[in-house]
Amino acid sequence: MNIAIILSYDGTAYHGWQTQKNAVTVQQTVTDALRTVLGQDVSVSGAGRTDAGVHARRYVANFHADCSIPMERLPLAVNSRLPMDIAVSGAAVVPDSFDARFSCTRKEYTYLIYPGRLRDPFAVGRSYFYPYPLDVDAMQRAAQHFIGRQDFAAVRSMGTPVKSTVREIFTCEADTAGPFVRIRVSADGFLYNMVRAISGTLLYAGQGRFPPDEIRRILDSGDREQAGPTLPPQGLYMSRLWYDGTPALDPFHLTDEWSAPGGLL
Repeated sequence: MNIAIILSYDGTAYHGWQTQKNAVTVQQTVTDALRTVLGQDVSVSGAGRTDAGVHARRYVANFHADCSIPMERLPLAVNSRLPMDIAVSGAAVVPDSFDARFSCTRKEYTYLIYPGRLRDPFAVGRSYFYPYPLDVDAMQRAAQHFIGRQDFAAVRSMGTPVKSTVREIFTCEADTAGPFVRIRVSADGFLYNMVRAISGTLLYAGQGRFPPDEIRRILDSGDREQAGPTLPPQGLYMSRLWYDGTPALDPFHLTDEWSAPGGLL
């Protein structure tokens, strides 16, 4: 059977999702736990890569296996073999054709900035501390220029080669959520470091380094050096996932809004 699991993780201790030969990763940790619980070899496919230090509030993975454990009990069984910074919250049998990565039609990432003169030690590792005020209204106006299907070469880092740097962003918003400035971006796909670069560019707009309408010229230039910096990984979360036509995943609220980690709000 094909089984999808819903999980979340704090990525601080991991070198990203994808298995690597000489590094601890989320994918390998989850795979090892499943192999122990099920007593068989499994190959786990995830919704997408997350880089070292990046978190996931909502994440979906799937694997094919013979499983006699009821789906409502499988999360408890797997969690007993996982470290405390990874947790499975649900499991469901899905069609054989389902793949956590390729069946996903839309993803959202959230970036959290903690602005202000005094840092919060409980937000360290889960947000980006910025010791100055930000103009969130300017950031929101700038964010609107990222929406649509267009070339995002100006806000991506060099990494795995891609055929095209064109993507479609469905929503891009900057607002406040408790003590945080929250940036949320949903799209049909993302380039390497794209959301962190968008967040850095919106940070520049919030600093007043350029007016919000300047985003249009930056994107048209395709020049990475004209955009803002790539912000550190600890403020980034995979926060929502859309799987159209997969009713088995509907009860797990993958598209519900999420605010902030660890009861900080």
